[in-house]
Amino acid sequence: MTDVGFDRALRFAQDLIRIPSPPGREGEVAARLMREMIALGFSDVRSDEVGNVIGVAPGRGTAPPVMLCSHLDVVDVGDIASWQHPPFGGVVADGFLHGRGAMDIKGPLAIQTYAAAHFIAQPAAGDVVVAHTVLEERGGWGMAHLMATGAIKPAAVIIGEATDGDICIGHRGRAEIITEVRGLAGHASAPERARNPLHGLGAVIAALDTFAHDLDSDDVLGRSTAAPTMIDTLPRSRNVIPDRARIVLDWRVLPGMLPDTAIGRLREYLDSVHLPEGLSLDVRFANERQRTWTGLEEDRRMFTPGYLLDPAHPVVRAAARSITRSTGRAPDIRPWTFATDGGHSCGVHGIPTIGYAPGEERYAHTNRERLELDSARAALAAYPHLIESVFEALAAA
Repeated sequence: MTDVGFDRALRFAQDLIRIPSPPGREGEVAARLMREMIALGFSDVRSDEVGNVIGVAPGRGTAPPVMLCSHLDVVDVGDIASWQHPPFGGVVADGFLHGRGAMDIKGPLAIQTYAAAHFIAQPAAGDVVVAHTVLEERGGWGMAHLMATGAIKPAAVIIGEATDGDICIGHRGRAEIITEVRGLAGHASAPERARNPLHGLGAVIAALDTFAHDLDSDDVLGRSTAAPTMIDTLPRSRNVIPDRARIVLDWRVLPGMLPDTAIGRLREYLDSVHLPEGLSLDVRFANERQRTWTGLEEDRRMFTPGYLLDPAHPVVRAAARSITRSTGRAPDIRPWTFATDGGHSCGVHGIPTIGYAPGEERYAHTNRERLELDSARAALAAYPHLIESVFEALAAA
């Protein structure tokens, strides 16, 4: 891939960064992406029911497809004044592309799209499918829908989440759980008439801390962790004693942990919590009413599965050899610290899934988000060879 190709990919990434695309409002970015894919010559460019954008570089033979996947949505920017560069500016400075989505994930999305375009003029053994998904940041409805419908049946998936040039083979999953202390609301001027759920929070938080210390560990993925991240009360009026106090628990689960198993385990653990008289405890998954940019609505349980691909899997070994030849550096084979759409493709559906992209994970979801241009250029040059090596590994398996 020439520098001209990289320059075009970089300009495309800048355009994408300049379009805000929070989860559920990816429509404008999707339209911009489809225009770019049509201009590049992809076949069957379309968006599906939930708003995922799909395009195909047709293969020369009958080998099953290899799918490249990034996501269209980005997280909130927070306080704009705290950013060194405007979060929606797409600024290039000091050897970096800056802004929300620079490395999570619009920069890598542009690289994957342009890398796949290489196979339009020089077809691979099978179709190279580009499928960029919606709502990844809120549980991965886009990828879950793509896999469940069977609209695409890839033999392998390459995720564009930042790996800093390494090969990532899995991650812990994420369960967002509500632990709710229930009491009796009342006027704050007469607290004796109420049962204040805030009085039970200390015991519940202490129990959650003990629960976190008892969680399992994996040799590759590390410990399962659980951390309270938010406390809320209902009603929210400051002169009312609430009847509900909610603790949001972020539980990073290991592969194989199913939603019903997770919630059952936590409920059983919290059964032993002693609460003041008149208070009770409820434990449930956080549910979110989500709406796609195409207009579909659904109540979604906040659970992203984990997954771990065997480091000795032929796709992993072929990918590592390819990256070593292309870049002159042997990539580490390791997990991500955060969850990705790979939890759906591999964790649920068993499709071999790896990650390869430029970008340092430490910049994700921060006001310092950036993508190093040299590493992005190297990744774009390496990607066609990586894709070819995956096809070869699948054929030999």
